[in-house]
Amino acid sequence: MLTAGAFDYRCMARALQLARKGMSSTHPNPRVGCVIARDGAIVGSGWHERAGGPHAEINALADAGAAAAGGTAYVTLEPCSHSGRTPPCTDALIGAGVARVFCAHQDPNPEVSGRGVERLRRAGIDVQLGLMAEQAEGLNAGFLMRMRKGRPWVRIKLAQSTDGHTALASGASTWISGEDARADVQRWRARADAILTGIGTVLADDPSLNVRTGTLTRQPLRVIADSRWRMPPGARLLRIPGDVLVVGNTAEAIPPALAETGAECLGLPLVDGRVDLDALLRALGRREINEVQVEAGATLCGALLEARLVDELLIYQAPLLMGGNAPSSFAAPRLDKMQDCIHLECLDVRTVGADLRLRLKPVN
Repeated sequence: MLTAGAFDYRCMARALQLARKGMSSTHPNPRVGCVIARDGAIVGSGWHERAGGPHAEINALADAGAAAAGGTAYVTLEPCSHSGRTPPCTDALIGAGVARVFCAHQDPNPEVSGRGVERLRRAGIDVQLGLMAEQAEGLNAGFLMRMRKGRPWVRIKLAQSTDGHTALASGASTWISGEDARADVQRWRARADAILTGIGTVLADDPSLNVRTGTLTRQPLRVIADSRWRMPPGARLLRIPGDVLVVGNTAEAIPPALAETGAECLGLPLVDGRVDLDALLRALGRREINEVQVEAGATLCGALLEARLVDELLIYQAPLLMGGNAPSSFAAPRLDKMQDCIHLECLDVRTVGADLRLRLKPVN
């Protein structure tokens, strides 16, 4: 049973705050923060800054030095007990002489999954699980989804009018959302491991789909669902830095002009004439993709929703009306019964500039 006081909550909240510093740099690893406290004061802190670098516990112990002995470690994820690119964090905590460890939750990675907690307890360390677990899980929703279900977390990003349209009847859509909202989208792109769109969006808008803000050292993988291999060799996203994955029909030959662009082409079976979206997401999971941000048209967004493959909606609603003949956000089969509707849980609502940003979760 979890026994924690106000100071323990403050320390874990600080560890979560530190973990967020690695929001766009730890791929494919989870974002983790750690705080070391002793005698009612924080004596060390750290976070996992990048894959291949020291884990949060190692950085926090280095910051604490000898003061860690007899202290308490607050870690947002179960410490690892195996050797990968870095030594086991459990050994470092044991060697430093910490007396107690609070873990927000267990790591579902089969290489860890309870072994870290067990190893610490065998060494005589008091381990408490569950402190601020919900907040910690939200920080690593993609990593946890990949470990538990073999696919990434899927977030659909949309900009739409107050009456639910993504463009005028003429097709014009630049710009629906304001400058502040567009800057916010860049931050969400930066935390994603891949940006997914459909060939229809590429042909209509010729987007870049890259991150154009901050000091990001890597670009998300740009993925195009293209069942008939129609990707234009001169498309803008093929001419700028960053990896591109075009996913099409495995039964059709890849056009030589597309193969010569340097983009990776992946053939998958089709379902009803379209790329098998479940197979696509599982292929991305095998590539250690944790979070996918979908920036696509109504067809792909609707197909993902219909297949129950959407975990989150990020909607920027602009204070304007676009008229009754304008396209809607999702192309989906007609529903005649209220019980067939897709219900959404509201996670967060806030204003971003002049726009309203809604984070919604489908309730399956």
